Amino acid sequence: MHIGEVLSRKPRSDVVTIRPDAVVGELVALLAEHNVGALVVSVDGTSVDGIVSERDVVRRLHADAAVAEVPVAAIMTPEVTTCSPASALDELMRTMTDRRVRHVPVVEDGRLVGIVSIGDLVKHKIGELQFERDQLDSYVHQT
Repeated sequence: MHIGEVLSRKPRSDVVTIRPDAVVGELVALLAEHNVGALVVSVDGTSVDGIVSERDVVRRLHADAAVAEVPVAAIMTPEVTTCSPASALDELMRTMTDRRVRHVPVVEDGRLVGIVSIGDLVKHKIGELQFERDQLDSYVHQT
């Protein structure tokens, strides 16, 4: 199973991005508007310049109550774990667990083509396991 297949089954194929010079208040509004937990930081909407999550906002808010006016670049993670559509699902799940990341941008030929969350991967994995279970059940109960 490859990440491209996971992307193709997501209800939305677009990736919400935010510029690094946008303020955190704008970030929070976009997170809420699109009901997502992280945004890719991109100067042009196709490059991956960083990633910023709800967790980044909360940690900064704890240290500085005026975080809403701080540029996103100040709280983003600049070194981003990415994958390609050809990446193996199981391998990416291990990487996400090992690196403790919940969102991974999908990049092809240097361009942002999607984003997957640990929830997307778990949902896909559960679907695979249910299919296998149903196949085994059908095999065992066939007459």
